[in-house]
Amino acid sequence: MRIKIINPNTSQSMTDKIRSVAEGVKRDDCQVEVTCPERGPITIESSYDEAYAVAPTIDLVREANEDGFDAIILACFCEVGVEAAREVSTIPVLGLEEPTLAMALVLGNKFGVMTEKRPRVAMKERHVRRYGLLERMASVRPLELSVAELDADPERTKEVGMALASRMVEEDGAEVIIMGCAAMAGYSDDIERELGVPVLDPLTVTLKMTEAVVDMGQMHSRVGLYAPPTPKEFK
Repeated sequence: MRIKIINPNTSQSMTDKIRSVAEGVKRDDCQVEVTCPERGPITIESSYDEAYAVAPTIDLVREANEDGFDAIILACFCEVGVEAAREVSTIPVLGLEEPTLAMALVLGNKFGVMTEKRPRVAMKERHVRRYGLLERMASVRPLELSVAELDADPERTKEVGMALASRMVEEDGAEVIIMGCAAMAGYSDDIERELGVPVLDPLTVTLKMTEAVVDMGQMHSRVGLYAPPTPKEFK
């Protein structure tokens, strides 16, 4: 089994971290290749950043299809380019957000989502609303740290994340905590150990779910939402 993991931003540090976490949780019979675009935003922290990241990410999706991979993971919790990627891909494409929300539903009644900064709270709430899961959401709370800070300072991120997660459990009624940014990959175990509730690392959840999807021979539907686009020239 070969899985291509695409980090939609251009941060080599984040790409290396994603590779390290993926190598640590994948099955022995699963090969993962992790890459990122050569152009685009170095971090994704706004809709503007997302828009610029989509086209180079889709180029990498096409390459993964041509290179014979079994599935693709777009390693961004914002689901950057996932719907477009599914339209052009003949192999399964998973983002980080939807699989992690699905797993949270299995593990507890209500989930809480940690995000980077306050402006991203509204975006996360909007996504949860789109999935029809508002009744199962306890809260979305910001760490008030940038993506670069989350990536560069694991100990600070864990410290702030632990305090925030505790408030979400005690004050908001969250039974499951989601670490809502790929920059937090690899941080969940320490927080879960101290907090005593499930803390989900979206990269880990999505990689294990992708292995299962490949094992089952499943593929996203191609007849409705993810129907292939009509071929045309672009200028």
